[in-house]
Formats: sequence, C-alpha cells, structure tokens
Amino acid sequence: MPNPASGFVQVNGIRLHYLDWGGSGPTLIFLTGMGSSAYIFNKFAPRFTDKFHVLALTRRGQGDSDYPETGYDADTLTEDIRQFMDSLHVEKAILAGHSLAGVELTHFAATYPARVEKLIYLDALDDRRSLQAIQQQNPLRNIEIKKEESSPHTFEEYIADMKRDFPYFAEIWSDLWEEEISHNVKINEAGVFVDKMPASVEKMMIENLIKGYIPKKVEAKIPNLIFYALGTPTLENGYTEEQKAAFDQYFRNVRGPILKSVISEFQNRFPHAKVVEIRDGHHYCFMVQEELVYSEMRKFLLE
Repeated sequence: MPNPASGFVQVNGIRLHYLDWGGSGPTLIFLTGMGSSAYIFNKFAPRFTDKFHVLALTRRGQGDSDYPETGYDADTLTEDIRQFMDSLHVEKAILAGHSLAGVELTHFAATYPARVEKLIYLDALDDRRSLQAIQQQNPLRNIEIKKEESSPHTFEEYIADMKRDFPYFAEIWSDLWEEEISHNVKINEAGVFVDKMPASVEKMMIENLIKGYIPKKVEAKIPNLIFYALGTPTLENGYTEEQKAAFDQYFRNVRGPILKSVISEFQNRFPHAKVVEIRDGHHYCFMVQEELVYSEMRKFLLE
C-alpha cells in the first residue's frame, strides 16, 4: 500500500483525520461513504498525483476522526469540509465522493459554489427517498438472518467473521480492505474487537442523510461526473435459494427501474452532468471497476 501523510485538523470543535498523497496542481479531495475512512482510497487516489494535489477526508464519527454525539446533518458536515479546506489553505477543490458523500457533494456545491471546481459522484446518490419507499416491497425485509455468535479477540478473527457474514465484501477482499478495517475497529473493555462507530451515530446519519435529506438546489453550473453501479448486490449468508431468487427478481424488476428514475431525476437537476452507468457494477466501483472509473475520471478532470 502507498504510505500517504496522515494528519489531523481541528474543525467545528472536533478533530478530523485526513490523508495527503501529495502531488501538484488543482486540489482533489475524496470523501468517504458511511462507515469508511480515508484509507479506502489508498490504492485509487494516488493515481491522480501526477496532475493533482490529492487528499481524502474521514467524516466525523468514522475511522480515526472524533466521534461527537451530534453534528451528523448536511449543514454541519458541509461546514466540516469547508473548515478542513480552510485549515489546509485550499481555496477551491474538486470533490469526489463515494456513496453517502453524494449528500455532501450536492450540499457543499449549493452552499459554497465558488469553492468547488468539479464534482464526481462515485455511486453516490444525493436523494434516496424513493429508494427508501420501495423497501416495503423487498421480499426479504422481514426475514432475520441469525449470525453465528462470535467474540473476536484478534484482528484476524474479526476479519474472518466479516468475510463470513458479508460475502459482498469477501468477494472483493484485498490488502486494502484489511488496512481500511484496521482504522474502523477498536478493542472494548472485554478485549473484543468491535466497530468504532456507535449505533447511535449510524442511526443519526441514516435519519438525517438518507431518510430525511432533500437535495439543496445547486444554482451554479459546476461540471459533474456521476457513476451509477447497476449490479445486484450479493446477499448475506443464510438466505435460501428461493429467497435469493425472490430478491434478485425484486432488485431487477422493482428497485432497478426506480433507480433508473433516480438517475433521470438527477440529470434533470444537473443537465450538464456526464453520467456513466456501469452494468453489473459494484457499489465500490472505484475498486472493482477501477480501470473504467479511473479512465472516465481522468478524461473528465483533464477536460
């Protein structure tokens, strides 16, 4: 793995962690999805240092950043990013965000348009309200999968449990994931490895940024590139073949068409945006479909 400079900034009364891969030119800042740290970009981000100064910020409540009890709303998170840029004397930046960071991209561009050069959405929806509504049609919504009881006392045991319980991650596992996960776990008083992120923080993010967020209107015409990964996710272990088939049908016949409408709605709001749909794409498209995403990003950034 690359060895970027690791640093902290004091913003909004808390400490946020970031990585700096160096490089010269315009500043390119990567923003993480929910539960991830800046290390998730440690293979992809350095590929741009020949033309850009490349950074990644770890959101509050994640990774090596602080875990305050409040501040998990779009306004506060946007202010975190602004103050982060101020601390590093970055006047204007290209923002590239994964997953949940789509909210921050749109909200930041609407709030501080003069400080954004370009926006890149890495399978990063900024409006998930319609997808939440169709969850009631998910045939697996009321089926509880019991996971094997485990109390991992080593990092290796924690990783083994994660691979067992979440094949969606196991199928794309690499050394990068082990580095990433190491910054998102801690040892509790019983000597057991557990997630750093408290359930209360996750709940606030879901309520404020997924269920309740209405995209703020972006008045400025900022160049946009958005990737949509249209693959069907691999289910957790424990479902029957019949249940898996029912979910696959739901995802393709119900959720898929709704996602297409979400893409159309985004294009209506950003008619100048370049949209790249990745058929059978993985949510972590910048890792699994790395060459495609890298190629499209590079063309977009150098235009």
